[in-house]
Amino acid sequence: MTTDLMVIVPTRGRPESAVRLSRAFEETTASGALPVFVVDHDDPSLPGYKEALDQGLVPRLLVWDGAQGGAGLCFPLNFAARRYAEAVDYVGFMGDDHLPRTLGWDTEMIRELDSLEPRIAYGNDLLQGANLPTAVFMQSRMIQATGVMAPQVMRHLYLDNYWKELGERTGGLRYRDDVVIEHLHPVAGKADWDEGYRRVNASAVDTHDREAWERYRDGEQFARDLRAVATEYGR
Repeated sequence: MTTDLMVIVPTRGRPESAVRLSRAFEETTASGALPVFVVDHDDPSLPGYKEALDQGLVPRLLVWDGAQGGAGLCFPLNFAARRYAEAVDYVGFMGDDHLPRTLGWDTEMIRELDSLEPRIAYGNDLLQGANLPTAVFMQSRMIQATGVMAPQVMRHLYLDNYWKELGERTGGLRYRDDVVIEHLHPVAGKADWDEGYRRVNASAVDTHDREAWERYRDGEQFARDLRAVATEYGR
């Protein structure tokens, strides 16, 4: 084990946000948790990410070749999650527009996950709060059981709906209102609607992902995944 917690951050077109988030990790983490930034191979900003890595401004970079998926964060998230789920105890997700604010947030999330029972934990993003885990942390065992961190029927949206539902259905959802991981999203007036936001929040993407999530939630695949988690935990 290199560290107890690895946080995956799919990102595109925002190397400056990756640097900002890396700096926040340095200022607030207590466990040695690291972010790994997953960048598309065709991102015009890829040289900026590589320069930040070379300068030590970001700790880790993975390049996603896009061979099995389209636009959005779901496929690169799973690409990285599968890689790290066997190397660390816990895997997290943040967007490049999240910013941890609470000192020791990582140890608090690890404390919530430290159980022989299924656990999914999240903090207060100052936007959705308890309603949705826009940044999320889970036991690697859950990823190993299902083979994914989020169902690949979705592209970008409604992943947080899945994480909340999975946590509720397994009895392992844990929310910490006192642990702030701020979501600097345009909806909250904390960022501009750049091309990246417009692309992944387009009405066609929303419709596709909402319908895909509803079919998955109500279908046999979710039932199979829940059974796989139950088997993994000896239930």
